[in-house]
Amino acid sequence: MRPGGQPNLQQLMKQAQKMQQQIADAQAELAEAEVTGTAGGGLVTVTLNGTGEVEAIKIDPKAVDPEDVETLEDLVLAALRNGTEAVRALTEEKMGPVSGGMGGLGLPGF
Repeated sequence: MRPGGQPNLQQLMKQAQKMQQQIADAQAELAEAEVTGTAGGGLVTVTLNGTGEVEAIKIDPKAVDPEDVETLEDLVLAALRNGTEAVRALTEEKMGPVSGGMGGLGLPGF
C-alpha cells in the first residue's frame, strides 16, 4: 500500500498478470493429464483427461453377463464417478494454490 492507504496499482497489475500465467499453466497441465476410475475390482476402467472428458472405457469380459446387464451398467457408472472424483481432486491440486492466492490481491469474490 502507498501512503494514504491506496494500493499500488502497478503492483496489483503485476500480481494479476503473474496469476493469469499460473492459471494458464495449471490449465495446460490439466489438459495434458490423464486419470482413471475403476469399479468392480478393475472389471471396468474409465480413462478421463484432466478436463473431465471420457477418453476410453475398458470392460473385462468377466463383467459381461447377458442375464445381468444392470450390474455392468452400475459398474460403468461407478467407474465414471470414481474417475470424475479423481479429476476433481487433480483440479483442486493444480488450481488450488493459484486460485487460493487471489485473496491476497484484495479482489472481491476470490
